[in-house]
Amino acid sequence: MKAASLSAMLVLAGLAVAAPFNATKPVAKRQCQAPLPPTTTVAPPPPETTVAPPPPPETTAPPPPETTAAPPPETSAPAPEPTSDPGSGGGAGGVKGLKKHALIGYLHSSFANGAGYIPMKDVSDDWDVINLSFGEPDSPDTGNIMYHMCPQTECPNVESEEDFIAAVKEKVAKGKLVQLSIGGEKGQVRLETEAARDKFVETVGGIIDKYSLTGIDIDFEGQSMHLDAGDTDFEKPTTAVVVNLISALKTLKGKYGDNFALTMAPETFFVQLAATFYGSGDFGGQDPRAGSFIPVIHALRDELTILHVQDYNSGPINDLDGTAQNMGSSDFHVAMSDILLNGFAVGGKADKIFPPLRPDQVGFGAPSSTGAGNGYIDTTQLQAAIDCITKGSSCGSYKTKAGPYPDFRGIMTWSINWDEFNGGAFRKAMRPYLDSL
Repeated sequence: MKAASLSAMLVLAGLAVAAPFNATKPVAKRQCQAPLPPTTTVAPPPPETTVAPPPPPETTAPPPPETTAAPPPETSAPAPEPTSDPGSGGGAGGVKGLKKHALIGYLHSSFANGAGYIPMKDVSDDWDVINLSFGEPDSPDTGNIMYHMCPQTECPNVESEEDFIAAVKEKVAKGKLVQLSIGGEKGQVRLETEAARDKFVETVGGIIDKYSLTGIDIDFEGQSMHLDAGDTDFEKPTTAVVVNLISALKTLKGKYGDNFALTMAPETFFVQLAATFYGSGDFGGQDPRAGSFIPVIHALRDELTILHVQDYNSGPINDLDGTAQNMGSSDFHVAMSDILLNGFAVGGKADKIFPPLRPDQVGFGAPSSTGAGNGYIDTTQLQAAIDCITKGSSCGSYKTKAGPYPDFRGIMTWSINWDEFNGGAFRKAMRPYLDSL
């Protein structure tokens, strides 16, 4: 996979914004690549820094704000309280038996990328949620999701499918969630039609049944998600890929019941960026993918188990004060989590408030090692970030607007394989820490 580097900055509509993330530095992973301009749009060269005020020219101008960030949203006051009551597993979207503070990891089970293959039976029980990476479509717009185990030519120590399934069942019997993660860097999924939606439901359900899985994780990246021009109300989306994904996930959740997990791992570009930029904007000059996961998250908030955004391979994102936060610090994790825990004005509009998620529905994602992704910080700093969120202590320069949030769910990492490649240092530090909270 290619990691994101920060693009050149430009001035658009009188506000400072960052250019689209430009994937230039190779990173040995497959999970997330930085957003690139939609393939359906050919953008002209970036405007000069002396561009006139709105309406902006018709470009796919990138929303990520620069370090001299755009003004804060019209309101950063806490939105209404979450509408679902958390239980031991977390409300309607909760899963019984899931630890209060979960350690979540991705397992390279269908491919090799240098970190080595780990048979399912050898995955450490330190992990509470094991996401099988990845279910991918045969073509982006068919909805036909396929999953296969890593070929023996790539992974010499791969187990038989029979042994793999038996090991999955053993993990589940121990209270672990073993899920199919759909998407990733190479798995572009665009459910443009109802036929694609139905095929998605059919094929994902078939994989779940075959491997006895207990949940699904949505890791749509790149060109999978966008918002059509004029689709500005996150509560009533009209874009086909958004509406069909919501419908498909509700169908799967309904089929498998309350104890079937639904998690999501979008990039910051598709989630927290929505506090500043949403879709193509009022004048049509922004990247239409900006914040496009927000209507999906909102529509599924009662079914959602955990949202753990990838706080890595990210451009700068404004916090609730309107200050640009950069990845690679504990402040970034706190600020990105606070946007979801506090609620925010979508696109900076005070009449478009995204209500906060329950704390037990929110975690954040971090690389397990320097080789796993950009934005790595060590486990001491990660623990400080979680302390700040859960206890209000060990905070850096950014503190949550409300809280603390002792029910904050935990941490996701890319990946289990990269961690074991480095001796399991991440899990060995984070498991006892999470248990101590």
